[in-house]
Parts: sequence; C-alpha cells; structure tokens
Amino acid sequence: MTEIFLRRGKAAGSYILRTPKLLLGLVMLLSLLLLGLVGPLFVDVEKARPISVPTRKPPSAEYPLGTDGGGRDVLAVLVVGTPQTLRMGLLAGIVGVVLGTSLGLIAGYFGGRIDMAISTATDTMLTIPPLAILLVVAASVRSMSVENMALIIALLSWMFPARTIRAQVLSLREQPYVHMARLAGLGDIRIIFEEIMPNILPLAAASFVGATSGAVLAGIGLEVLGLGPQRTPTLGMTIYWAQLYSALINGLWWWWLPPIIVLIILFVGLFLVSAAMDEFVNPRLRRTG
Repeated sequence: MTEIFLRRGKAAGSYILRTPKLLLGLVMLLSLLLLGLVGPLFVDVEKARPISVPTRKPPSAEYPLGTDGGGRDVLAVLVVGTPQTLRMGLLAGIVGVVLGTSLGLIAGYFGGRIDMAISTATDTMLTIPPLAILLVVAASVRSMSVENMALIIALLSWMFPARTIRAQVLSLREQPYVHMARLAGLGDIRIIFEEIMPNILPLAAASFVGATSGAVLAGIGLEVLGLGPQRTPTLGMTIYWAQLYSALINGLWWWWLPPIIVLIILFVGLFLVSAAMDEFVNPRLRRTG
C-alpha cells in the first residue's frame, strides 16, 4: 500500500509541475492563506473590532482600504475574515467528503441491502433543495458560529461524493487484484483500506475541492442573507453589513469591493484546481504531455 501511495504522490507532483492552471490555482489559494497567516504581523487585527477606528473613512495612508460604517478597518477585517471563510469551507469540505466517501465505500463494496439503503438515502437527499434546508436550519440556530455553519453545510454536501465514490468502487471491487486479495484471505476491511482506498484517493481529492467550493458558496449565501456568525468577521458578513447600511448607494466602494475581489480570487483558484483535478482523475481529459 505504501508503494501505491508513493507512486500516486509522484504522479500528482509531476502533474502539478506540468499543469499551469493547477499551479495558478494553488498560487491564488496560497496567497489568500498567506493573507491570514502573515497579515497579522503587519496589520493590527484589533482594528477589525467594531468602533475601533473612525467610521466611513476613505482609503488613506493610515487606512489603506478605508473603514466601514461600524468603525472597523476594512484591511484588518479582510486579514481576519479571509481565514475564517476558508476555515468554514475547509471544515465543511472535509466533513462532507469523509462522510460521503465512507458511505460510498460501504455501499459500493458490500452492495445488496446496504447499498440499497445508502443509495435510497442519497437519492432522497438529492431531491430536496439544499438552500431551503440551509435557510431553515440556519434560521433555527440561535448562536451561529463558523463551526456550526460548516457542520450544517457539510450535512448537506455528502451526497455527490457518496454517489461518485460508490460508482468507482462498484467497478474496482470486480478487479482481479481484489479477487486475489479475497483468495489470499484478506478481510473486507483490509481490502477496502489496502486495495480499494488508494485507488479512489485522487477522486476523493477532486470531490474535496468541489465540496469546499460549494461550501464556501453556500456559506457566503447564508451570510449575505444575515444568517451567518454575527460576531465573527467573515467575507460574507462584511458584504452583508455593507449591504445593510447601503454602502453601494452611499458610494462607500471600499467597504464592499475588497471582499468581493478576495472572493473572486478564491473561487477562481478553487475552479482552476478543481478543473485540473478533474483532468487528473479522468483518463479522457488527462494531459499526456
């Protein structure tokens, strides 16, 4: 199994080096991570608190991105809020993909009634509009936090990974090396983790990127509607407050434009990585040169 992981790792590393879109996407995402990691060394994050600076000041040498109507430095809000938004998306993506991958592995490998039960639950959840459930659940939670929002979104984002992984496992379980493992006396758990799991990791990674992107989009949607964490500065809540206090109408462009630019960089980076990962796991799209 170690050799398979090493081989997969070398192939992934080689693919990254010869895929410009993947490199560009990773650089864009890394720049946002550095904003949250290195930013506090140069920006006073205490200015992200309400009424910590004068309100509605345009960009200047003292406040490079100006201040908002709540008395917060917009640059400090971005430094604090960008990692919070990324953390929400990553948490939701991890939980959703782990849950979906686990269910897909179990359903695809064991089949029968287990497969029927999991597939029925998956198909049923896919017919329910996720936005409606998110709105109801988010509106019912008294104290919304980044972690709570991530969990709510994750519980509605496991279906697509589950279907994708299940379809792949249905094919893999019929491969000769799996039959040989059964003849050698390996148990089901060892076969799943040692023979099947390494071969679905690239697909799970691609699903993770897609789930993270969808989670960030869902989280931003909830936050713009005012259902996000009220006390935590995130990109979506920054846009919500700007919208609530009519920043666009009042010409306070520095309040709403910077978080939108950061979100554009985030989504373009995730899209490039997702597209490159799709090429990597799909033989028909994979680059050969």
